Amino acid sequence: MMNGTIDLFGKILKNILTALYEPFGFVLLLSFFEMFFYLYAYKPQNAGKGCKNAITIWYKEFKESLFFRKLFLLAVVTSLILFRTLLNRKLGLNPLSDVMGGWGIWEIVNGERRLTTECIENVIMMVPFTSVVMWTFQEKVGSSWKKILWYSGKMAFIFSVSIEMLQLFLRLGTFQLSDLFYNTVGGAVGGLMYYAAMKAREFNQREDKL
Repeated sequence: MMNGTIDLFGKILKNILTALYEPFGFVLLLSFFEMFFYLYAYKPQNAGKGCKNAITIWYKEFKESLFFRKLFLLAVVTSLILFRTLLNRKLGLNPLSDVMGGWGIWEIVNGERRLTTECIENVIMMVPFTSVVMWTFQEKVGSSWKKILWYSGKMAFIFSVSIEMLQLFLRLGTFQLSDLFYNTVGGAVGGLMYYAAMKAREFNQREDKL
């Protein structure tokens, strides 16, 4: 029992570290250019004056604007998820070959029972995404835990559906209903973690004032 638990957590840790390490440089570069699009969309009068000026404005915004830094972190997290679910996938023959699979931590491959951590990783994958989304748009979301839970679950579900649809139409990976469920659960957990962190911060601020 203990060895099985250690193997499970070891495999999860290995897959998470690999998912972070492999695309890290690409993700940073992609997120860097994504924020250029943001500047050109919302501040074209400053960013649209040549490459040198655009880079200067980018650095200035990153240094002075907390919201810009939040958006950049959100771009990094989103790019990591897209790399794992879409950008680093090979074309599959039949994306509907296992629609009802992926619910447990064990799978049968060629008659052998093998340990798989995909369902747990699908939960973990969405936790930072919704946490950062809630943090970035905290003024619009509010401070009610019910509202945060609803928004985070809905955001994770919509994002997951979009990914699964793209996997289906582009034949990248396998469309699975379990992915939708576990991603939504992970999104809700991320929202609750954001709520807990927000309340802990408010408590510490009140303690400091006393």
